[in-house]
Amino acid sequence: MDASTSRHRRLLGERLVEAGIVSPDQLRIALTEQQEAHEPLGRILVRLGFVTEAVMREQLGQALGQESIALASVVPDPQALALVPKALAQRYNILPVSCREDLQQLAVAMTDTFNLLTLDRLRAHIGTEYEIRPLLAGEVEIDEAIDRFYGYELSVDGILHEIETGEIDYASLQTETGEYSHPLVRLVDAILADAVKREASDIHFEPEEGFLRIRYRIDGVLRQIRSLHTNFWSPIAVRLKVMSDMNIAETRAPQDGRISLSISGHVIDFRVSSVRTTHGENLVLRILDRHKGIRTLDELGFDPDTRETLDLMMHRPEGIILITGPTGSGKTTTLYSMLHELNTEAVNIVTLEDPVEYPMPMVRQSSVNESARLDFANGIRSLMRQDPDIMLIGEIRDEPTATMAFRAAMTGHQVYSTLHTNSALGAIPRLLDIGVLPDVLAGNIIGVMGQRLVRRLCDHCKAPYRPEERERRLLGIDDEDDIVLYRPVGCRHCNDRGYHGRVALMEVLRMDAELDDFIARRSTLKEIGELAVNKGFRTLAVDGARRAREGVTSLGEVARVIDLTSRL
Repeated sequence: MDASTSRHRRLLGERLVEAGIVSPDQLRIALTEQQEAHEPLGRILVRLGFVTEAVMREQLGQALGQESIALASVVPDPQALALVPKALAQRYNILPVSCREDLQQLAVAMTDTFNLLTLDRLRAHIGTEYEIRPLLAGEVEIDEAIDRFYGYELSVDGILHEIETGEIDYASLQTETGEYSHPLVRLVDAILADAVKREASDIHFEPEEGFLRIRYRIDGVLRQIRSLHTNFWSPIAVRLKVMSDMNIAETRAPQDGRISLSISGHVIDFRVSSVRTTHGENLVLRILDRHKGIRTLDELGFDPDTRETLDLMMHRPEGIILITGPTGSGKTTTLYSMLHELNTEAVNIVTLEDPVEYPMPMVRQSSVNESARLDFANGIRSLMRQDPDIMLIGEIRDEPTATMAFRAAMTGHQVYSTLHTNSALGAIPRLLDIGVLPDVLAGNIIGVMGQRLVRRLCDHCKAPYRPEERERRLLGIDDEDDIVLYRPVGCRHCNDRGYHGRVALMEVLRMDAELDDFIARRSTLKEIGELAVNKGFRTLAVDGARRAREGVTSLGEVARVIDLTSRL
């Protein structure tokens, strides 16, 4: 370690301590760990959970002007590689990693991010169109990456052409390292990178009788992206299984795995699920982007009244808060946002999930493990011995889990969990059906949230129109009200979809003594619903109609996820 690096390390540590971000003890632990791990100090502090990635990124930018990157799991960006020739990369020992056109930014891995000569030569070559974002990497890593990435076709179409015109040694795919020269290795990486760039949440590999269908779920809707010959499926499946540490010899039993890659400059996790179907194994990959996984409650777009109600619920010291909705409705994102709001050194937060999706500093996160006989019910019993203040239980799906969750709530803990029901009010009969007694429900439920995700209209192309009579009735608009709605059109900004991004529709049922009394007396769902509405409860349909009137989404999109016929 030269004097400059040592000085930078001391400067970073001192800056973090002076800012109150880490304690002197935490810094000593990290420095001790660095002597053994030989990693950048910032990466060690994040790994130990002493600081978040966002805080470290800001501090490194201010103190050192550098970030670090591990090139072993990087998926290259063909556009970035095209900007910097191989000869230039080899001469200055640099590797273009990603190219962000939206930010006009080129991320480049370098051994010395303070080398002005290298940065000037790079700017002279690429021009002023892109801002250079230097990333710290090891010299050997960069040399190996240059040899691995340059000189090979990296686009999906180009790789397919290469495969169709050449002979492929499929046996080499069954090694964990996988030579990058192999076109199937590059094809799988290119598909994963393409899905991330399109902001997909899931990738479906679906074998049919004579072909393989590849679909992405973008903004909650599946879109077919590719159709490949069935001969491609076996080697692709093998490669995905190798990457996710699954058994390549097992093709009948369901399997689960996980892949972690660096794409577009940040770490992306893929949760892999394999299920046997008529025409072969069906693989689905859930994309988990740590960079944007945990959002603040303010970023979720609550209206002021709903946010105030949610704050009141979160500040009750004991009880259970439930979030309801179907798979893919954003329940986990909302739960993590709530925990992020509550996460301080003053409280002990423990979670039991299936599996852990996003790592959070200072939060004790555990995964359900069938082989270790750790299910939700046994896991809750174990976590209650960990002196928790707040507990997150991934899902209440049966009577033992529900019993243990409510026992935790009754013994002074604040419990967060999810439940698969159609609405917030539907959580009451669902819990009764599972086997929870009405007397246990009453007084122990802080509140229930119902949630759906609808696509947001593209701001660049949405078209205004006057609503028809039937649409007015759905929205509860009087004939004399002059109101404008919007419909999707499609443009280059939204890839001709008419929508870009998603927004959450929310209903929040905050329990009180009167509602608890109705539950204890086994009142009908209609009676409980009428009482809740009289107390200001707004249903998903009401929130959806509000979003449509505001022009955030279309009425057709709201009707796609919520039953509005009851408003006719």
